[in-house]
Amino acid sequence: MSNHLATAPHGKVTLFGVLRSESIRFFSLNSTRILVLLAIVFYVGIAAVATWGIGSLSASMGDTDQMPGMEGLSAPGFAAELIGSGLVFSQLILGVLGVLLFSGEFTTGSAVSTFLASPRRLRVLAAKGILIILLTAVVQIISSLLAFAISKPIAENYQMNLEFSSDAFQRVLWYGTLAVTMAALIGLALGMLLRNSAGGITSLAALFFVLPIILSILTALTDWAQNIAKFTPDQLGMGLATPASVVTDLETWQQLLGVAGWIVFPLVLGAILLTKRDIK
Repeated sequence: MSNHLATAPHGKVTLFGVLRSESIRFFSLNSTRILVLLAIVFYVGIAAVATWGIGSLSASMGDTDQMPGMEGLSAPGFAAELIGSGLVFSQLILGVLGVLLFSGEFTTGSAVSTFLASPRRLRVLAAKGILIILLTAVVQIISSLLAFAISKPIAENYQMNLEFSSDAFQRVLWYGTLAVTMAALIGLALGMLLRNSAGGITSLAALFFVLPIILSILTALTDWAQNIAKFTPDQLGMGLATPASVVTDLETWQQLLGVAGWIVFPLVLGAILLTKRDIK
């Protein structure tokens, strides 16, 4: 038998191959399926309840245009922004997915086999990044479309203006998806930096829930806290998706630049540490 027949050929590791492997492993986990389902159910449920609650309130109060502080209930686009009421929960739930996608490797000890199979660490990071972007974007778009379909008849029942082609809903649909994707990528970076699921999830919750509460308290006492608060990831994302509800003096390009910063800087820092630290 000739030597070239006796020697097994070596397969070439590609980005697509790593992406396929990561996808199979990630979707085989019960936690992934549960979190995706929770993200959709919570988002749709909150949108429907918010639309029903505001609609019934408006109907019981009559002409809200004549009531101080209630004029916004009948403003164009207000019903569309109600659909974005659950964005903060989607950010947290799908952000947790981002954390688990990387931290799970080190929690279970599978990181060693992953990087032995694909020694180029940045290629693994790229595959995980592509996977979480596609997953969160698809889940959030589906959630928004389902929320619109369910909220539309509720809004019509209370004579609330809710149109698919309106600028308000399109902002909720696309900028809301961007906000959730940002949270997922921040979660991915936290999982990569901390290598611990509990620590990554706690840090994510602190960034999106605890920090805004602290800054809102400080805002009443100092001016500098307000300047910082508008650059936090939750305010940037929500300000883009629901500008009437989350008012900011930042231009759209400034908000987008802030979102890009929250995505790029943690991932770059994580990538640097990933290439320098031992895989254990």
